[in-house]
Amino acid sequence: DRTRRASRRASTQEHHVAAYRVGIIGCGRRGGSEGATGGGLGHQHVAGYRAAPGCEVVAAADTDPENLRLFCREHDVAGAYPDHKQMLAAEDLDIVSVCLWPHLHAPVVIDAAEAGAKAIHCEKPMAPTWGEAKRMAAACEQRGVQLTFNHQRRCALSFGQAKQWLDAGAIGRLERIEAFTYNLYDWGTHWFDSMFRFNDEQPVDWVMGQIDARGGRQVFGVAVEGCGLSLFGFRNGVAGLMVTDPEPKPCAIRLVGADGTIEVWPDKRVSARRRGVRTGGRWDEVVEPPRTPGHDRDTVATVVELVDALRTGREPATAARKALRATEVIFATYESTRRRGRVDLPLDVDDSPFLSMLQAGQVKIEPNP
Repeated sequence: DRTRRASRRASTQEHHVAAYRVGIIGCGRRGGSEGATGGGLGHQHVAGYRAAPGCEVVAAADTDPENLRLFCREHDVAGAYPDHKQMLAAEDLDIVSVCLWPHLHAPVVIDAAEAGAKAIHCEKPMAPTWGEAKRMAAACEQRGVQLTFNHQRRCALSFGQAKQWLDAGAIGRLERIEAFTYNLYDWGTHWFDSMFRFNDEQPVDWVMGQIDARGGRQVFGVAVEGCGLSLFGFRNGVAGLMVTDPEPKPCAIRLVGADGTIEVWPDKRVSARRRGVRTGGRWDEVVEPPRTPGHDRDTVATVVELVDALRTGREPATAARKALRATEVIFATYESTRRRGRVDLPLDVDDSPFLSMLQAGQVKIEPNP
């Protein structure tokens, strides 16, 4: 009850065990392990909270009893719940991580906000439809809840190095940002978000796109296109271009400036490189240190950053406000395909135009010829 929870919180604070009580919703097995159906990102979130000063993971919830048991045993989590609502009602949590498939994000995030969480960290993509993405962001904003999404490339060393080069004038005035990846929705949300970051969060005014459903598939329960193209205009005149196909070019993002070029992840060996007037036309390369097997360094850094933002009252790097902009461009690209024309923002639909076209039989996912 409320009295018991208040007493427990007072005892915790008195003994300086943890400033923030954390709960994890979604305890899937680690990606690549036996029985895994996804990335098992809840494990990475736990690693992040363990690395953040003043956090204690006290509870976890999952509808799969075996996954829940294994998760709580591995991470020494005391509170195990078969239903997230039970956990939210019983544990008086400060921070909640939502590590579920996208169709569950909006209802569970809203439940956590209504239960009184101070901060919610949710996996990406935001939601299967534009309307759901807006609703969960609005629910948190109305309650003063810090909502973040795991666009962990904002804490990646290679992307940070590219941003430092750009801000230092390594390629002169930024003119164009190009991105290449597997699909607009699941992978694309990272690259769109990064493109906004590289262009100092400038808004996008319009989007024109085209997709082909052939070769498409389901990713975490949401259909994605086989090939896609998104051309969009930032308000400051920088052009954005996203190209997707099952076998994208090795360069993830290319920044084209008046005096040179920066590339992020051009191959498996090099994480970032630049070439331009300042380098005499030669590539200047940076190689990231090897990653530790079993956990994602960037996700851990993202969780540590959002906890610090909560403690200090500043906006976190992965704030919902930023995730909404990337998500809007995704659905605007789909809407441009449906309208067969340019879409001016803000986007004035609530569905996923791609999913709606699939349901109406206007496009069809089938093997590539």
